[in-house]
Amino acid sequence: MSLDDSLLDENIKPSMSTMKEFVYPLEFEFKISSLANDFTAKDANGQTVAYVRQKMFKFKEAISVYSNGSKQDVLYTIGADRVIDFNANYEFKNQDGVAFGRVGRRGVKSILKAHYEVFDLEGEQEFLIQEENPWTKFWDALLCEVPLLGMFSGYFFNPRYIVKRQDNTEVTRLSKQASFWGRRFKLEKLSDTSDGEDERMLLALMMMTLLERRRG
Repeated sequence: MSLDDSLLDENIKPSMSTMKEFVYPLEFEFKISSLANDFTAKDANGQTVAYVRQKMFKFKEAISVYSNGSKQDVLYTIGADRVIDFNANYEFKNQDGVAFGRVGRRGVKSILKAHYEVFDLEGEQEFLIQEENPWTKFWDALLCEVPLLGMFSGYFFNPRYIVKRQDNTEVTRLSKQASFWGRRFKLEKLSDTSDGEDERMLLALMMMTLLERRRG
């Protein structure tokens, strides 16, 4: 193969799109008008980082992460290893269908206080995601049962989730923002991560947000 042929092949080869070029903090905003459980992730410059959509009527959780709302370019998929369960693991795959990590929800620990663990491809735990104050969700759920007042619970009780390394270094914090119907979340960066870590952590938080938002 000549140098020109090599360059031509390189030019026509599709580039791998990923969620790498963005500026923190990120904001997750859910679509109220949609029946599906989906949201758009934008960075501090208003740039769309991803459009996250949960497939409906599936026995196992199935998530597609697109480059934008047109839903034409799938960046990643997230799939559960079993029917909805408190001990389910959710595997991350890239555009080529290659797995590169997973996030797991940990049974009893997650009933009252969200508890998720993020692993790399080798099965080594990278991060721990925990709810900072589980009582916030408790009072939020309680207020939702009060006629009329329940409509405004999103302005009073907003849970926060902290991402830590094994050595307890805080990496990011995801906070539900005061809003009608609780449809916005803000993700702040607290310490540095590598590209691979950033992708797994962000996908884990996207999956967690879809699961936890249904709980209140």
